[in-house]
Amino acid sequence: MGEENKVRLHGTFMSPYSKRVELALRLKAVPYEFVEEDLKNKSRDLLKYNPVHEKIPVLVHNGKPICESSVIIEYIDETWKTGPRILPEDPYRRAKIRFWARYLQEHVFEVLLKVIKTQGDEQEKAHEELKEKLKVIEEEALEDISYEGKPEMGLADMVMCTMLSPYKAQEEVLGFKIVDPEAVPGVHSWIDAINEVDVVKELSPPHEKLVQIIRAFRQMSLSRS
Repeated sequence: MGEENKVRLHGTFMSPYSKRVELALRLKAVPYEFVEEDLKNKSRDLLKYNPVHEKIPVLVHNGKPICESSVIIEYIDETWKTGPRILPEDPYRRAKIRFWARYLQEHVFEVLLKVIKTQGDEQEKAHEELKEKLKVIEEEALEDISYEGKPEMGLADMVMCTMLSPYKAQEEVLGFKIVDPEAVPGVHSWIDAINEVDVVKELSPPHEKLVQIIRAFRQMSLSRS
């Protein structure tokens, strides 16, 4: 790869936002360099490339930075056209995918974090809310966004992957069901199908490692509250 075409991703191993971008790059078979950032001591390049938010991920292509994971993924989809499409060609279907990807991020992901980071009544309330949000996905969204039966992953699949692909590890740490196959069988099947995709397997740590990561994150969050 010539220097002028070099692709570099500034992110962290733990970031779901970085992982979404990596999924997109690997799906498109784009060679890239991953720069692991220390968010307590951010690199000069990160601060230079994203001076507005000073956050990861940042994709640098041809020396030009692109920020925000959803923006980066659409850039990848539009730039590397030879690989599978991440967003559909049809404008209406594309709009629906964007809607549900945002719903997953703003409603499901935020509530899931509350479940993992809290305990007692607060956790119970968040868990009930998560069940309601997943029921919405089950009843309203699966026909539009689920991976199952499609030839490749899309934007909504990537967002869901970085939230609930490790649901078995999350359940082991928390001691209760996160994705109940009886309550939301379609969501359960969708996530299991995502977990069988090659690029997802490439980026997923072993189950035991996931349990350690989630447990450490939960303990750190509880100690701060």
